Amino acid sequence: MAMEPALKVALGTAAFGIFWVLAVFPAVPFLPIGRTAGSLLGAMLMVLLGVMSADEAYAAVDLPILGLLFGTMVVSVYLERADMFRHLGRLLSWRSHGGRDLLVRTCAVSAVASALFTNDTCCVVLTEFILKIARQNNLPPKPFLLALASSANIGSAATPIGNPQNLVIAVQSGISFGQFVFGILPATLVGSVVNAAILLCLYWGQLDGGMKPAAEEVVAVPTEVVEEEDVTSHRFSPATMSHLRLRQAAGEVKPAAADANGHYSEYDGKQASNGIHKRRHTTLVQSEQGKEQSEEEESSEDEQEEWQSRVWKTCVYAITGGMLVALLLGLNMSWSAITAALALIVLDFKDARPCLEKVSYPLLLFFCGMFITVDGFNKTGIPSAFWEFMEPYARIDTPTGTAILALVILLLSNVASNVPTVLLLGARVAASAAAISPAAQTNAWLVLAWTSTVAGNLSLLGSAANLIVTY
Repeated sequence: MAMEPALKVALGTAAFGIFWVLAVFPAVPFLPIGRTAGSLLGAMLMVLLGVMSADEAYAAVDLPILGLLFGTMVVSVYLERADMFRHLGRLLSWRSHGGRDLLVRTCAVSAVASALFTNDTCCVVLTEFILKIARQNNLPPKPFLLALASSANIGSAATPIGNPQNLVIAVQSGISFGQFVFGILPATLVGSVVNAAILLCLYWGQLDGGMKPAAEEVVAVPTEVVEEEDVTSHRFSPATMSHLRLRQAAGEVKPAAADANGHYSEYDGKQASNGIHKRRHTTLVQSEQGKEQSEEEESSEDEQEEWQSRVWKTCVYAITGGMLVALLLGLNMSWSAITAALALIVLDFKDARPCLEKVSYPLLLFFCGMFITVDGFNKTGIPSAFWEFMEPYARIDTPTGTAILALVILLLSNVASNVPTVLLLGARVAASAAAISPAAQTNAWLVLAWTSTVAGNLSLLGSAANLIVTY
């Protein structure tokens, strides 16, 4: 692609530069408007400055990617409601055998969860559990937070729904879900093991102790020994005569009649006392029966609600599993995710607004602006000129070329962020590899997915998951 006129190149580069600064440094002092607004500003400048037309800007927005991203976010919201992430948090500390075991578990759970529910969602939900578990076991949180973020980045590379750049690659390349998973899974497993080994080596000394054996975790509660005499002396005995006098004063019970000598009849007093005891006994029995009936009704309602909750959670897991099966079978990824999201909404049988409000709409708008801005920058011809210079050295049919290609992706992912790097280089890398063979083209897409994702572990700004865990 030939370079555009110098003025158009300058204007397009300026618009892209503003987008890049606000995407990497969202709180810059001179324009602290954030990533989403910065992305939309870059898109608007591309159109206003004449780098691209409005129709070209609309066409640049990739709706299948937005649909897939929206669907997976809705599914993640319902999985969180179904306590999926709480179960994952419990799995971290279940029968743990010390700090090192807990660190390895954190790496494994984070990698698996991020592959299925995206790395950002995994870090948002599990960070709270990690901090709580580390605090409860008197362990430093830093190793576990690093394990969470780094393993989430590595694990998310294994599936097309693990992170945003993989979504872009899966849609643009046309690689099936199963082919994507089986192509990257070996590298993901090796990367996860190496990552856990590095963290263990770095923090081996800090992970000693902290975890108490199960026998020591039981705290003895002192109990007070009460003598039998004390128990007997504190037993409740109703004050019959006092109660009788009160009822006589209220007119409820007539006092016993006195004889000619002024003495009361013992029979009359006993008869009145027996009547009072009978009425009190009847009242107590009725009260206890009503209480028991109320408790039975409440228990029945609780059991019914618990049963309904279990059925609902099981259906949520089943629908999510169905979505994954549909993706593995090669069905349309965007519509599979949207179908699963709508099925969960209908199954919930409630107003979906509270759940839909948890969807990250700023992220969707960020992607819209980024699609337009990157496409406008592509039209300047600068990315094509850069790739024409690098292509002879970065061919994927040789080990040296593959290493150079990975290095270029690694550097650009930390400079320009991973998603823009994929949008800028993806089609060019694939076209270059297609000239070699179809298999080389698929491998080029997978190298791009793996390298751009793992690049996020090299710097704090390399991945949104890193920022979520640190802040």
